[in-house]
Amino acid sequence: MRRAFLKTFLCVLTVLGAAHAQPAAKRPGSPPAVKPATSIVDDWPVWGGKNRDFIVNTSGLADSWPASGPTKLWTRPLGDGYSAIAEEGGLLYTAFRRRLSDVITAIDAATGKTLWEYDYLNPFTNDFSEKVGPGPYAMPQVIGDRVVAASSTGKIHSLNKKTGKLVWSHDLYSEFHATHLIYGYSSHALPYKDTLIFPAGGNGDGVIALRQSDGAVLWKALQFTNSYSSPLLINVDGQVQVVFVAAKTVFGFNPDNGALLWSHPHDTPYGIAISTPVWAPGNLLFVASAYGVGARTLELHQAGGKTTVRQLWYDPHLELHFGTALQRDGYVYISSGYNGPVLMSAVELRTGKIAWRQRGFSKAQLLWADGKIILADEDGTLALCRASPQKFEVLSQVSLLQNIAWTPPTLVGTHLYLRDRKTIMALELGPPPIR
Repeated sequence: MRRAFLKTFLCVLTVLGAAHAQPAAKRPGSPPAVKPATSIVDDWPVWGGKNRDFIVNTSGLADSWPASGPTKLWTRPLGDGYSAIAEEGGLLYTAFRRRLSDVITAIDAATGKTLWEYDYLNPFTNDFSEKVGPGPYAMPQVIGDRVVAASSTGKIHSLNKKTGKLVWSHDLYSEFHATHLIYGYSSHALPYKDTLIFPAGGNGDGVIALRQSDGAVLWKALQFTNSYSSPLLINVDGQVQVVFVAAKTVFGFNPDNGALLWSHPHDTPYGIAISTPVWAPGNLLFVASAYGVGARTLELHQAGGKTTVRQLWYDPHLELHFGTALQRDGYVYISSGYNGPVLMSAVELRTGKIAWRQRGFSKAQLLWADGKIILADEDGTLALCRASPQKFEVLSQVSLLQNIAWTPPTLVGTHLYLRDRKTIMALELGPPPIR
């Protein structure tokens, strides 16, 4: 009897719950129901953002700023260096110089407060220490439960991202005969499956694959002189490859074993190839450097594991020093120049035709978000721009940073994080609140 009563009671509750869950009947002339707005906010865990291309999946950016610039959320002293800023789950990770030590740090993205630091002695000087500084240059990348960073002297550290405690480390110079770079090591490791792929340069250990969990060497291969650029994962007609711009060539290799797949000349004086290559639809690879080397687009195809390379064009006057390059709809947008006039430029990827050039900024880093370009130049100017093959339009600009700024900014949602050699700050790039 009791069991039957309970069963009936539960059935009644179920029916009542279902009735309450039904939407109310719409009255004639009433406005349609409004669903809560949802937005996808991508973290920025690795170099260049989620897809390593400096293109951010976000919306809601303001179309202009007041004369004073976007709202400043916080600013604080940091330290020397050019390391970019990684972000994951409301935490920022970057690196800086403190006297003779490198410091890897985690910072609360909401407040700018330090959460942990890992510092280690790392003496390094170069022939242009006063202007260029001793680094660090590479961004600590968030790989699973780790933060992995490279120093200017080729020291690799894998830290627990929650505590900053060291898990494993390697020295590319002493262990793997890596190329000693005059300005310091600056490549960003490429995460692939359970490995981290590091370009190092050397004889037989030019590229090294380390297991992410414990740093074990899984394979090493190739011989070349290293550069300052970072590797990029691409897919050539169904075959996954890694492309890298070395001191004298650009080449592709198998990320599972380091086997060379193709190579093409791209000879940079002093090995100063810095900018990350760009992969575009149509199997187009854009590569550019400064010092009179210029830019080129290669078309790659493969069948049966064999890759063919065809150079579509080459322009020695189209220089890209350390800046980022953005690919959109068959064009690439760059801050072109090195020593002298620097021009924002739009270049048709397949032909090399320059759609437009425009002065107004010094050498700059770029990212693309919400149909706009966010530009940060070396003089500390931040700008909001629109670019198309037809024109380049500056919507707003403001001078924000006081020291030389070569670091690309990081955008998460509508929050922008940027730094120079002494300061780090957070800005709100969304529209101002309605009062």
